[in-house]
Amino acid sequence: MSQNPDLTIRRANPEDAGLLSELGAHTFFETFAADNSPEDLAAYLCASFNPAQQTTELNDPASTFFIAEVGGLAAGYAQLHAGEPAAGVEGPKPIELVRLYVSREWLGRGVGEALMRACVDGARQVGYETIWLGVWERNGRAQAFYRKWNFCAVGEHVFHLGSDPQRDILMERAL
Repeated sequence: MSQNPDLTIRRANPEDAGLLSELGAHTFFETFAADNSPEDLAAYLCASFNPAQQTTELNDPASTFFIAEVGGLAAGYAQLHAGEPAAGVEGPKPIELVRLYVSREWLGRGVGEALMRACVDGARQVGYETIWLGVWERNGRAQAFYRKWNFCAVGEHVFHLGSDPQRDILMERAL
């Protein structure tokens, strides 16, 4: 379980759009800046983590966000989205884990685990039976984390980072 007694997980609300814009851009940049062109990264960050986009996603009834806080400060977040699964996802009643990001200073300290537990429990509570995700083929740390949670590779798809089409591995697990 959590390695930090000050760690809490809460559901995000529409007032969290600014926080998710900053936290999303920060964690995405930390995770992927070293392996991508500045232009492609900037284009993706601008399109995906602006306050208007985050407001739209927060107001989407098919999306659920969880925010991890340590001592009241945001340390990471996760997003689930109900919708059509990618080709290759075969489990019944699937929901997508769209994002699970933790600030670098909190990696390895139970934040990711707590967020994943919130996603698994939250999806089960509303009747989903499968959780799936796409993870960049070059993100070995994330792949190892998902395998630890019993996710298995079931296919692949293309993820566009700016103008760069990248290969994501599709993974799923039963809930």
